[in-house]
Amino acid sequence: MPAFALAHLHDAPINEDILTYIERIQATLDPFGGRFRVHGGEVEVKEGDWPGTVVIVEFPDVERARAWYDSPAYREILPLRTRHIPGATLIVDGVPPDYDASRTAARLRARAAG
Repeated sequence: MPAFALAHLHDAPINEDILTYIERIQATLDPFGGRFRVHGGEVEVKEGDWPGTVVIVEFPDVERARAWYDSPAYREILPLRTRHIPGATLIVDGVPPDYDASRTAARLRARAAG
């Protein structure tokens, strides 16, 4: 099942550290099968407040997503971003290809009914 690393980044100034981070990040993803799905595209806010930008990287599974984030190669470049751009980063499991939200709702209804 795929997993995703998501980052909500605020006030992304372009400077030498950020450019170096962007230049080097792909090499840290490749050994873990990580692929950018969203990388700083324009955000169209439909509900709530969302300052900044979003990055989404897909991995084959959650174990590889965690291994990438904790890898020496990524840990080496991470401060290049975190020194300059505040934000939140998380890793989350995806859903299988046959996922149907109505089945999740049925399970939740059954639990609530007790």
